[in-house]
Amino acid sequence: MTDATTGVTPAARTVAPYGSWTSPLTARLVAESAVGLGAVRAAGTDLFWLELRPADGGRSALVRRAADGSIGDVTPAGANVRTLVHEYGGGAYVVFQRPGGGVTAVYSEFQDQRLYRIDLDAAGEGTGGPGAVPRPITPEPPGPRSWRYADAAVTPDGRTLVCVRERHGAEGVVNELVTLPADGSAEPRVIAGGHDFYSAPRLSPDGRRLAWISWDHPRMPWDGTELWAADVTAAGGLAAKRRVAGGPDESVVQPAWSAEGRLHYVSDRSGWWNLYRAAADERVAGPERAGSGAADPQAAETLAPAAAEYAGPSWVFGLQNYAFLPDGDIVAFFSRNGVEHLCRIAAGGAEAGGGVSPIASALTTFSSLVALGDRVAVVAGSATRGLAVVLIDPGGGGETEVRSSRATEVDAEYLSVPEAIEFPTGYDAGEIRGPLADELTAGPLTAHGLYYAPANRAFEGPPGERPPLLVISHGGPTSTTTSTLNLSIQFWTSRGIAVVDVDYGGSTGHGRAYRRRLEANWGVVDTGDCINAATYLAARGDVDSSRLAIRGASAGGYTTLNALTRHRVFAAGASYFGLADLEAFAAGGTHKFESRYLDSLVGPYPDDAGTYRERSPIHHVGGIACPVILFQGLEDAIVPPAQAEVIVEALRQGGLPYAYLPFEGEQHGFRRAENIARSLEAELYFYGRVFGFTPAGELEPVAIENLT
Repeated sequence: MTDATTGVTPAARTVAPYGSWTSPLTARLVAESAVGLGAVRAAGTDLFWLELRPADGGRSALVRRAADGSIGDVTPAGANVRTLVHEYGGGAYVVFQRPGGGVTAVYSEFQDQRLYRIDLDAAGEGTGGPGAVPRPITPEPPGPRSWRYADAAVTPDGRTLVCVRERHGAEGVVNELVTLPADGSAEPRVIAGGHDFYSAPRLSPDGRRLAWISWDHPRMPWDGTELWAADVTAAGGLAAKRRVAGGPDESVVQPAWSAEGRLHYVSDRSGWWNLYRAAADERVAGPERAGSGAADPQAAETLAPAAAEYAGPSWVFGLQNYAFLPDGDIVAFFSRNGVEHLCRIAAGGAEAGGGVSPIASALTTFSSLVALGDRVAVVAGSATRGLAVVLIDPGGGGETEVRSSRATEVDAEYLSVPEAIEFPTGYDAGEIRGPLADELTAGPLTAHGLYYAPANRAFEGPPGERPPLLVISHGGPTSTTTSTLNLSIQFWTSRGIAVVDVDYGGSTGHGRAYRRRLEANWGVVDTGDCINAATYLAARGDVDSSRLAIRGASAGGYTTLNALTRHRVFAAGASYFGLADLEAFAAGGTHKFESRYLDSLVGPYPDDAGTYRERSPIHHVGGIACPVILFQGLEDAIVPPAQAEVIVEALRQGGLPYAYLPFEGEQHGFRRAENIARSLEAELYFYGRVFGFTPAGELEPVAIENLT
């Protein structure tokens, strides 16, 4: 009899304790064999993207594929294409055709945050490439990395850039839209300011109109934003500003202009992020400032109404779920029930008699979509296929892989294919707060996740034994799980450790109502859903209820610490740069972008200071009853090292088992291959000591204090 998951005859397998299986997916392979792919852009017949290279110090290189299929770096060795606007970045470069021929790339250099320009000649050669010397086009900032740029657009003549600028100085952090000559001949000039945040400046094809997104504290971009449009004057300024869509309770994202000059955008006004087309004159009602008038509901057409998400949360700049084909049709991807789909929307949309037709593909996750002639380029993957830059013919002409994220292919018989689960959940009525309290406590609720069973062609567990379970709490918390092949998950499952990646209430991809479950209830809903995912799988018989662990990074680390300090369910936990003290975060202990995020997740501070203290793991360290391992980047500006160090000191004084691994040179999220590998191996060693199995291979020991 053959196992349906791996195709391997069970008799050919070695029986060994879960967690001890030998796996070809080493920590070094996980860390070094893949590059991060993203930010796909096009200029003429050339395709560009960014590659995050962990084996090269974690730097991001700009890469180009020419029309003849040749691929090479645009930026020189040592260059690092990355912006720190909002700290999370995105939108770090722009490419455009010069009217006289050739292509130009303008990018943000991580080291000083200035914009640099590289020109490629018409043949794709010349000043671009490993030997190129980029030239700066923005002035030296007054302080280190104090002027930052992102999300640029270029006028049709290639002479002017419009982008977001973030200034750090004595007056605090100021975000604004600026314009500047693409040759660096003059300093940037502010054309829009006064709001707390700006994103997505997009010029119409004729360069006569500009659209952009703005929003203000305490909202985050998935809570409420406004889409604006204005006429571009002969002097390069803005006139006749008009609000097209959005408001305090509507999230508008991803504006884009079609070839005929019609403004499109994605809005969640229906409860789902759907695609809309504005009226030809971007007609609105109400004066300029936010909240003083609602947009005219007749001023936009819904192109593909559905209980599906045509966008995700705007944690970074430059996201784009849709692109326009030469015939006017739109290619887009959307998420439904945790799986993403590619589709074609006929010109004119549903209200004009058009329709939405699926584009057949085995790919199940997509990002960074751009049109390249009659085809589209996208970063895509599936549960058994790693991310790649892929060219897709939406007319049925098939797919062409341009660049894979991995140099080494993994045998599918070592891969676990996730099962989408929907499990019952619930919360303590005494802890639930906010406008959805009645709904969250009135009746049965369910939450979502992806369950990965252990899988290894060469091993199986002892009869009657069930595997340990590792619960993953994703970051954000406004983020989501995906089914893309993730070797950092397969690292565990190929060793005999089950994994569940939880899409707790508050996650995106399930509509605005699901996303709002976390409103005023961070630390309760997310923690409860992670606990209930674990107990559901244990009750179903999939995993060992005595060997449950939880791990998470950033906001997921906060959920992890909350589960460990306030509940007695898990036997071990791992926090990667997790938030421990909500008061410190709210009182100025983090960056501007998230400095008011907790107003919606917890409540206004200091009015709700009591809730902040109650929800902060640091005040409940005495409740930890299991070993904990903590990982921290020492240059983290989002969750500073002090957050982890306070937890460590409390564990030390309390005599509780713990391990702490700080990493020099790392920020919020590890980028260096050696640190990624070390943290994975350390975590595996830690679980082996706690759960009583001996991991295969030679692992560098971890000092676990107070573990007997």
